[in-house]
Amino acid sequence: MRWRIGFACSTCFTLLSAALPAAAQSKVEIGGLLDGGIYRGFEGTARLGTIQRSNLAIAGREDLGCGLQATFRLSARFDVDSGRMEDQGSKPFWHDESTVGLQGSFGHLRLGRALSAMWSQDWKFDPWANFNRIASPAWYQWHGLTPTDRYSNNGAAEYGRMANGIFYDSPSVAGFALHLSASPQRSQAPGSPRREGRGYSASLNYDSASLSGMLAFERNGSGDKDTFAAAKYRFGAAALMAAWDYTRVAESALSARAVTLGASYQMGSTTLKAGYGRQRLQQQSNHFYSVGADYALSKRSTLYASLGRKSYAHGADSGTAFGVGMAHAF
Repeated sequence: MRWRIGFACSTCFTLLSAALPAAAQSKVEIGGLLDGGIYRGFEGTARLGTIQRSNLAIAGREDLGCGLQATFRLSARFDVDSGRMEDQGSKPFWHDESTVGLQGSFGHLRLGRALSAMWSQDWKFDPWANFNRIASPAWYQWHGLTPTDRYSNNGAAEYGRMANGIFYDSPSVAGFALHLSASPQRSQAPGSPRREGRGYSASLNYDSASLSGMLAFERNGSGDKDTFAAAKYRFGAAALMAAWDYTRVAESALSARAVTLGASYQMGSTTLKAGYGRQRLQQQSNHFYSVGADYALSKRSTLYASLGRKSYAHGADSGTAFGVGMAHAF
């Protein structure tokens, strides 16, 4: 694979003629995750399918010299039980990410569709990485009222990913890193002549050997706002984490506050997990409890079991879910 844009090391940022082929090395990788299991959903229905997310990704980078690299990433999500694309018909093919970027000592700048600054970092503070439909408190109680974009999935809401976006990840300085994302395009509902605002997101993160922290804010193009704060402490084989999330809808008085707690403990190839969440939605309190265990067959293959309980003020949303599955990263 060749890129036809290069940089002269003598001037570092002088653009060379596009007609000259780049003499730099390039690298392309294919990877992803396959996940499948048997589980009973919160509604009481037995299912075979994806408990976590399955995806296929193609990513690459080229050394441009002077410490610069050109990057790209294409990632699609699918249901391993049927082979169909996730939410086929509503989400784009490259739902997970489609970006091209430039990386150097200044950080990493990307253009395209990807997780917003807040969503790209918050998963670190949930024992299941906001990734397990049975056991993850984050899945059900974070960011519930404020989708990153209300219309970008062919008119449906998108929770997490910003389309038509600019993304920046700073280098780490004394453990601190800044993550920013924004769209220059105004949000617009299908069929509506009215254009709304522009969405943006920011996250400040701190990471050390034992302590991690995060403070983030996101506003979508419709004016809905989300404030998020979290911390994680690691000691030996154990980790404790806590998160606070406050979401509010722009055109109504509707808001929600959520507090989640989590813990994990590793014993050889087995990792035990536990989680709790309490969401205050207007005057209603919703509770979530979960436990689980992962067993690493290898660095890439994992067997896991998950149990979750929703105890919601609206009884129809309550229930218990449990299941077992296998995930293989490649």
